[in-house]
Amino acid sequence: MDMTTAAGLWLAVILSGLYHGLNPGMGWPLAVSSALFERRRSALWPALGALSLGHFAAMLGILLPFSMMTLLIDHQREIRIGAGVIVIGMGLYLAITRRHPRFLARIPPHRLTLWSFLVALAHGAALMLVPIYLGLCAIEELDAGHRAASALMATTALALGVATLHTVAMIGSGGAVAYAVHRWLGLQFLSRGWFDLELVWALSLIIVGALGLWTAF
Repeated sequence: MDMTTAAGLWLAVILSGLYHGLNPGMGWPLAVSSALFERRRSALWPALGALSLGHFAAMLGILLPFSMMTLLIDHQREIRIGAGVIVIGMGLYLAITRRHPRFLARIPPHRLTLWSFLVALAHGAALMLVPIYLGLCAIEELDAGHRAASALMATTALALGVATLHTVAMIGSGGAVAYAVHRWLGLQFLSRGWFDLELVWALSLIIVGALGLWTAF
């Protein structure tokens, strides 16, 4: 196993989680709104918990099917190329359209877990992890001699690890910003101190997808 490459990929899992958490589109302003509406800071934590649960479910919803596909050892390269193309396509779509899916606005604020799950899927947050995850699978070098059951267990456990670490990083950074906004900065910070990350988000998907293609060759 190339330990340097493995460390770099795990670092990418953490950094993507931190990036998702800092992005207001992943929901930390909703946690602030919940605390302000209930007029108590402690309301932040249940809201952040609901957001993290939905985000975690979305990560697994995308990664677990790919964990099963990695059993197709003879087609791993094609799977990684296909995943890279899908991620790039999602990034290009978001860069061109630059608009949020309207159905997300129809979900009531008290259903934060459902909202977080759907927004992570709609914005390609879960897809961003796929090339990183497949790279980690390649490092594990699951050969054809492994039994299918043990290989599936290994790749599933890896998917759980990636989703968990990513979600912890995501809710850690998002929770820190939410707490700071509620405690010190105020909602005015959103209008004067933040910027639109939609294009940055789209470009990051394209970059991750391109890296996935590059590592497949």
